Amino acid sequence: MQAQARLLLEDGTLFTGRSFGAEGETTGEVVFNTGITGYQEVLSDPSYCGQIVTMTYPLIGNYGITRDDFESIRPYVHGFVTRRHEPVPSNWRAECSVDDLLKEYGIVGISDIDTRMLTRRIRHHGTMKGILTTGSKPVEELLEMMKDTTIEELRNQVPLTSTKHVYSSPGTGERIVVVDYGAKTGILRELNKRGCDVVVVPHDTTADEIRKLNPDGIQLSNGPGDPKDVPHAVEMISELLGEYPIFGICLGHQLFALAAGADTERLKFGHRGGNHPVKDLETGRCYITSQNHGYTVNEESIKGTDLIVTHINNNDKSIEGLKHKEYPAFTVQYHPEAAPGPEDNSYLFDRFIDMIREHKLNHPKKARQAVLAAAVKGAR
Repeated sequence: MQAQARLLLEDGTLFTGRSFGAEGETTGEVVFNTGITGYQEVLSDPSYCGQIVTMTYPLIGNYGITRDDFESIRPYVHGFVTRRHEPVPSNWRAECSVDDLLKEYGIVGISDIDTRMLTRRIRHHGTMKGILTTGSKPVEELLEMMKDTTIEELRNQVPLTSTKHVYSSPGTGERIVVVDYGAKTGILRELNKRGCDVVVVPHDTTADEIRKLNPDGIQLSNGPGDPKDVPHAVEMISELLGEYPIFGICLGHQLFALAAGADTERLKFGHRGGNHPVKDLETGRCYITSQNHGYTVNEESIKGTDLIVTHINNNDKSIEGLKHKEYPAFTVQYHPEAAPGPEDNSYLFDRFIDMIREHKLNHPKKARQAVLAAAVKGAR
């Protein structure tokens, strides 16, 4: 018989269900994802670091876990919530179960609760903190623990998920520096598919360090948390804006907006799932997108900047895309690499490559020999 698990929200709402995965206690922001499939990619998306993720689709675990489908080296979620957990997967590709994966990485899971009620509560009251536990501490003690856990303690996610070292994924095409704020593997996969020579750098890489890599373009990755918790990234982007073509995704989109003088704000309950409609304002076309974010660019703050809104969310009209009026730079709030989700928006990587090639034609680099000769002459 499965052990009991409990999920307690900071407003005192208590859910009691069955435990799966690891035993223990974990705190995080309780959020929900509306995807019907893709729970493995959700578990391994670094943007969920610090969060207890609720899947609104009722059956989770039926096709198991396949290492080839991971979006990062390991799962980063703080907890996992389902209506029904299937312990025995039925898929020829499955290498282990969700239960096995959660146990391997010490992640607590809970099933057999009313995820519809939980989702409606988050939608009505907004994202809130929660404790997921398999222990027997009384509710009063758990609530006190939550009061002592400030949101600030959940705001070091980017350093936790970013690479610690520079590494490359070689190609014969344009050299793209990917600044890793918690990057999904799908971004690298899309760039490599286009022959790009990819160099991945840590979140705190400086503008001068990026210049030394001699990039043709800069990719600002997705990542977890509040963009204002990564001020060094804003400074770096501000310095390089206009010098290199830039393409930002999700957190990278928000950091770019801050660097260009706009502001960001917290959404009530965020956008998480693979079915969010986004309208391209230039063409009028609507795309179905994969999303995972709790913050957005403030629409009013765009005024007075050199930014143009290119995409909006058809549900709540929030900003989903930006471009710079003068410099070769554009960003989207959603995930064009999908995984999970529709691949309708992978064309944006082609647009990025086209932007780089156009920039190189209009701003040809000096031959390296000429640069070295000038440096020697200046030293004399």
